[in-house]
Amino acid sequence: MNKNDFAKTPPMGWNSWDCYGASVTEKELKQNADYMAEHLKKYGWEYIICDIQWYEPTADSSHYHKFADLCMDEYGRLIPAENRFPSAAGGKGFREIADYIHGKGLKFGIHIMRGIPRQAVAKNVTIKGTSYTARQVAHPASICCWNSDMYGVDSTQPGAQEYYDSILELYASWGVDYIKVDDICVKYGRINDEGTLQYGGDEIEMLHRAIEKCGRSIVLSLSPGPAMVEKAEHLRKYANLWRITNDFWDSWEDIMEMFDRCNNWAPYVSEGCFPDCDMLPVGHISIRGCEHGLSDRWTRLSKAEQRTMLTLWNIFRSPLMIGCELTDMDEWTKALLTNEEVLSLLKTSRNAHQAIRQGDMIVWQAEDEEGNVFLAVFNTTNWSETFAIDFRALDLTGSYKLRDLWAQKELGEVEGKLIVGVDSHDAKLYKLSK
Repeated sequence: MNKNDFAKTPPMGWNSWDCYGASVTEKELKQNADYMAEHLKKYGWEYIICDIQWYEPTADSSHYHKFADLCMDEYGRLIPAENRFPSAAGGKGFREIADYIHGKGLKFGIHIMRGIPRQAVAKNVTIKGTSYTARQVAHPASICCWNSDMYGVDSTQPGAQEYYDSILELYASWGVDYIKVDDICVKYGRINDEGTLQYGGDEIEMLHRAIEKCGRSIVLSLSPGPAMVEKAEHLRKYANLWRITNDFWDSWEDIMEMFDRCNNWAPYVSEGCFPDCDMLPVGHISIRGCEHGLSDRWTRLSKAEQRTMLTLWNIFRSPLMIGCELTDMDEWTKALLTNEEVLSLLKTSRNAHQAIRQGDMIVWQAEDEEGNVFLAVFNTTNWSETFAIDFRALDLTGSYKLRDLWAQKELGEVEGKLIVGVDSHDAKLYKLSK
């Protein structure tokens, strides 16, 4: 199995975190799948991702309950909480939900934390298919600093790989297409025996091997960020996508940080390997959330800022995961997420890079196999600006037909330079063709 075949282009979908934190239910997963199948699937949106703590019966927001009792099978493998996911009763796990989502022509994913449940270690359960126990494979000094559910798995111990094999075997039997693995690719996410912050590469490799053995094509997504650029080749070898930022929320400051992050990671985008800019906090979010002291709201990003976000994510070719409740999406947000010409960059463009950064103007450039050029022009000031972009700075010669991809409108021919007016915090996205 070649992991790059699992996601040849950046995955597009919906994730429950921005709306429901750790508390999403079966009903909410299905209602968002229904909406996606009817309104978004034809534009390329296809994943429904159930985020963290689907195994925690009392989860009620984005705040975690410390040392909560988790739902777990006899082998230390977490299973869905039946009070939140009734179809999981009788040991069926996520099978019926996955079948429902697959029946809509969509794909299903789940969030997991790296490691083995502390609860499994306390009970010293046996790892499926082995004589090894949870205490033998657990790394008690390898813990998450923001969630108390898990210990890391010590890759040097017999039974460690078998534990990861066992959970991927379970997920494959449920019909899972995508796993988002948390607390695994950041500098501060793991502490070794000497108390030094450490990259979780060994557990990434175990997960990769477990996917290869499970008999199902499962996309491997790593969180949170910022991932380390010095680990780029390791990440490209073993994962499909990895977060290059911490949790991204609805603030202009977060968008400004992403320009630098995308610039650093642009050389590492390739088939099956996608640095991930994180969620799209558009529409109605944080319905049961409390991040940064904020709760139920419509996105704080202006329309211009949302267009900037989508423009950067698309030309950079980040995975796209919608964060809002889909069923009450307004028409403006729907139009933002269903512009086929903008979304086409995810599948057809290549070699995206920051071409110009002068003062408050940022220009990104990409191309496709047919020789078309794509230019994204960003205005980061607090006022409208008109920019003059010299084609020599972009290594462009001759005249081009100019098309505005957001407006889906032909603008005539240009030669030598592009004069473009851009509103505050807004973006323009152009296609230049001979």
